[in-house]
Amino acid sequence: MRFTNAAVVVLLTMGLAATAVAQASNKISVNVVGLRDDDGVVRCGLYNSVSTFRQPGAQYKGVIAKISGGQANCVFSNIPAGNYAVALFHAEHNEPEIVTGAFGKPQEGYGVSNNPSTTFGAPSFSDAAFDYAGGSKSLTVRVNY
Repeated sequence: MRFTNAAVVVLLTMGLAATAVAQASNKISVNVVGLRDDDGVVRCGLYNSVSTFRQPGAQYKGVIAKISGGQANCVFSNIPAGNYAVALFHAEHNEPEIVTGAFGKPQEGYGVSNNPSTTFGAPSFSDAAFDYAGGSKSLTVRVNY
């Protein structure tokens, strides 16, 4: 079977369009619960590296979510399969970065995926990491104050 150049271009375009549609439906939804009030916003970061986890401005993707009824929903779209972790905080005064006090303890509500204990220090990437195979994934993160 012989293809003309136009036929090859059409087939390649159709394949690329199908890939784009498939990736567009790849999303991770993070249901944020336990917010003490509806003031401000929730800032969520999706991290794909141990070295950047919880570092301000170093997230793979970041989103801002409105709060209603003590809950928020952060949605990360167009996410390729991989290993990720989420870190978030309650920006009650719309601050761009989390405010910390003595010894780096957050002065605002915060949370990470998998909801690990923070009694003995900040969680690591491996504590919060999860595998994502594509498609739609939903997580629930509880905010700690």
